[in-house]
Amino acid sequence: MSSRVTGATVVRVLQQLRRDPRTLGLIFVVPPALITLFRYVFEGDVATFNRIGGLMIGIFPFSSMFVVTSIAMLRERTTGTLERLMTMPLAKADILFGYGIAFAGVAALQASITATVAFELLGLHVAGTPLVVVGLAVANAVLGMSLGLLASAFAKTEFQAVQFMPAVVFPQLLLCGLLVPRTHMAHVLDVISYALPLTWSVDALSHAVRGGGNGIIIRDAIVVVGVTLSALALAATTLRRRTP
Repeated sequence: MSSRVTGATVVRVLQQLRRDPRTLGLIFVVPPALITLFRYVFEGDVATFNRIGGLMIGIFPFSSMFVVTSIAMLRERTTGTLERLMTMPLAKADILFGYGIAFAGVAALQASITATVAFELLGLHVAGTPLVVVGLAVANAVLGMSLGLLASAFAKTEFQAVQFMPAVVFPQLLLCGLLVPRTHMAHVLDVISYALPLTWSVDALSHAVRGGGNGIIIRDAIVVVGVTLSALALAATTLRRRTP
């Protein structure tokens, strides 16, 4: 890997994003708008918002970054940009980690904005430390980014990239313990949930919202970081020198 090439890729990706207002809106406007909507859905039950709102700070950025990064990377392939880059003396890791760093920065900003809106404007209150919740939300957004980059390698059209949303994200939302405690699920589903990265993210956020359980939070965060790096590494191995 070359830090110069990786840095050049980061700059190019960020410049492309700056010229795409619709994508910027999806990244920076939609998650805060959703958490705001979520707050007023529970207008008469602030306790429920305080209990679940901290989890939503991580869920919304995770979902939106998955969609944005999978489509953005696919566009690079289908428009021939990636193919031209691959004909140059560049390492696959330079290209993919350049994308990863660029979108990780965007994901961190997105999660921070969403958390700021929730805590400062909507009055979200958690028993734990808000900074820990924000940090885990950023990790969750970066996780969604890395899985989106990996998923883009298996799609040939933008429609197929969007189809990975119900295939990859929705099962994790159902099994991560967000809707129903995993101990109340069928045993086989509880076992499967351990293999899903969002399970560990939600578990860490749950402990951060309630306060305490620092050891569990650190363990879960390590798992999330490990999955993120593994997804980026796998995505690098799937880059092809020809666009589909």
